[in-house]
Amino acid sequence: MATKATKAPEDAYTAAPFVPEHADLAALREAAGECRGCPLHRDATQTVFGAGNTHARVMLVGEQPGDQEDRQGRPFVGPAGKLLDRALAEAGIDPGEAYVTNAVKHFKFTRAEPRKRRIHKAPTLREMTACGPWLAAELALVEPELIVVLGATAGKALFGSSFRVTQVRGTVLEEEIHGRPERIVPTVHPSAVLRAEDREAAYQGLLSDLKVAARALS
Repeated sequence: MATKATKAPEDAYTAAPFVPEHADLAALREAAGECRGCPLHRDATQTVFGAGNTHARVMLVGEQPGDQEDRQGRPFVGPAGKLLDRALAEAGIDPGEAYVTNAVKHFKFTRAEPRKRRIHKAPTLREMTACGPWLAAELALVEPELIVVLGATAGKALFGSSFRVTQVRGTVLEEEIHGRPERIVPTVHPSAVLRAEDREAAYQGLLSDLKVAARALS
């Protein structure tokens, strides 16, 4: 069972007290629902934990849940997730065989006015670091052969604030992540494709990077 902690001190945000030891993914997911390791849980509808094949060869790591993910409680179920599934399939990676998660498990947002649409707000490095123990636990259980990092924010959560996705996208990196040697292919977040002026060119760039990941798995 996770340690019963009610809140994290303002100067020590961390999910660590809430992460149960020797737990399977189902137990981790249940425990994450009670996480109070940083303030993001206060406004989010629910924790959005990772989902997919426990024995997946590839783990996809995004930034944080979006509006639809926050409402439904599953990662990558909105428009960006649908685009990602399409690109994965086209690249030769079965979306149903992947494990998908986010660096941050709660939706961070702002509103111009009450009852107006919730607008995504990027998590801080402090918030991403606080949520790191959940991702570390997922990596330890799934043990993927390859991690696909989706976007700059997810990359900063894994590599630190100096990470620049434009400098390393579409390459196979070998780094130690949460104490484990990992192979990583960084690319843009699918939501960036949806926002792009030239959406087709942006999609082809994402697809090209995912094909690098597919070859790394072959």
